[in-house]
Amino acid sequence: MEHTETLTRYMAKFVQGLVEAGVRDVVISPGSRSTPIAMTCAEYDEINHWVNLDERSAAFFALGMAKERRRPVALVCTSGTAAANYYPAVIEAFYSRIPLIVLTADRPHELRDVGAPQAIEQLNLYGEYVKWFHDLALPEGSEKMLRYANTTAGRAVQEAILGNAGPVQINLPLREPLIPDFTLPGLWETDRATKEQSPVIGKRGLDREHLDSLIEKLKGFSKGVIVCGPQMDPELGEALAYLAKRIGAPVLADPLSQLRANKYEKNNIIETYDAILKHDEIKQALQPEFIIRFGAMPVSKPYLQWLTSLNAPLHFIVEPEAGYREPAGVETAAIYADPVIFSEQLAERLDEPIVEYSWLDTWKSMNRIAKDLLLAESPEEGMNEGHAVVKLAEVIPDQSILYVGNSMPIRDVDTFFMTTPKAVDIMANRGANGIDGVVSAALGTGANGKPVTLLIGDLSFFHDMNGLLIAKQKNLNITIVLINNDGGGIFSYLPQASHPEHYEELFGTPMGIEFQPFVEAYGGSYCLAESWEDYTNALAESYASSGLSVIEVRTRREENVPYHRAKWESVKEAIGKQLKG
Repeated sequence: MEHTETLTRYMAKFVQGLVEAGVRDVVISPGSRSTPIAMTCAEYDEINHWVNLDERSAAFFALGMAKERRRPVALVCTSGTAAANYYPAVIEAFYSRIPLIVLTADRPHELRDVGAPQAIEQLNLYGEYVKWFHDLALPEGSEKMLRYANTTAGRAVQEAILGNAGPVQINLPLREPLIPDFTLPGLWETDRATKEQSPVIGKRGLDREHLDSLIEKLKGFSKGVIVCGPQMDPELGEALAYLAKRIGAPVLADPLSQLRANKYEKNNIIETYDAILKHDEIKQALQPEFIIRFGAMPVSKPYLQWLTSLNAPLHFIVEPEAGYREPAGVETAAIYADPVIFSEQLAERLDEPIVEYSWLDTWKSMNRIAKDLLLAESPEEGMNEGHAVVKLAEVIPDQSILYVGNSMPIRDVDTFFMTTPKAVDIMANRGANGIDGVVSAALGTGANGKPVTLLIGDLSFFHDMNGLLIAKQKNLNITIVLINNDGGGIFSYLPQASHPEHYEELFGTPMGIEFQPFVEAYGGSYCLAESWEDYTNALAESYASSGLSVIEVRTRREENVPYHRAKWESVKEAIGKQLKG
């Protein structure tokens, strides 16, 4: 078999292996060395290919797509530093447990470490941030090697999704010539009984003995909370609502828990715990005897500080797979079981509520007080970041996605986005908590056609404006609410703000950029919202139209801190009166 036929059949078997294992989308950044794999993906009808020019944006786009579709997405790039540009998204995928199949084209072995152009050391490029690495053999045409290409692709998908999901890397050394021949007969034939060869993954619960033991421990106490941090299982909300009702416990629901939205019962949901727990006297009055946590550690810093201040409650963390996510350094007991199955099993085994009603009622009463104060709007207030979230929650469409930038946006969503019957998936890059790649990740979640709203700050938006290109090319529907406080607003809340001689240059970092020309260059519509009426009208108009819409809300950093602190102080005073009286 001559070189071109060998290359073509080898790549065809490899791509077929990806599809047979469940991959349906590949994001390609153009380059020369990756030509065989890129062209094969584009030629094969059973896989959708997306071309994204900037590798960093491409990787985050794939991450967003994999997060929304809850299945692996493949990435293809050429050799050299192209692969290095995937690194931030690979790290985010690793910590967020998102399955990515990273395919890095490479020079053949004889051109490595000899000064060949566009050749770097790509073996184990991402170190321990991938679950599995494999340096694929050079293409060969024997039946054995074609089968090897096919099964290795399938194994890559399996490694990405089994256990805690995450990224894998396959390095593909390729010799020239690089152009495949798709006229070859029988190229896409398969001798398998079915094309779908993805692994069957069972879900585990607890046996009766362990459930009864846990219940006996819990029955010794009357004050407990359920906590749910960032997680993406769409079925957990209803299961936890049922469990909370049976136990009688409040549920501290992180904005990324998927518990604040949708139509299931939310009677025990506490959305404002971040604001409630900011004050020492309130924290001291709330001493749980047990905590059952689902998902990752919540976004809220006051929750973490409260946790570390508690007098050693029983603390259970429910994880679907082995892993350790306890940054507070407190003593915990792990329960390894599917969170939905575990919640349903535990709820069914309970004869009566464990938690005393007065404890639950205290949390619910505090939550009502805090919600009323946080949502209250004063005529004296100008455009501010809190009410940008409040009004966004009022008009965001049902059956949509809210993607949230890091730093202040996610914290404002934590504080101001309350429960809603709308089916809104709230997502963010909270694996490594970076501000890079957020635009691209949000666009990736909308590749399926679901409407997406991105709430983002000006620095994070600037970091990833390249990501807007695919929105223009694919006419993706996204509404971007751009909170522009001309710099790094979150630093205003940190000790760095007390050092004015260096603050603006090193932390405030004002850019003074007019974003409208950039938005229009990418074919988007732009609106500067100078009033809340402008803002809500612009949101409604963007949701009624297609394509890219950017609504800029300009706020002042020097006003934002007093605004938030006044809100938190009002919560403290009102709840303090309740506790005293």
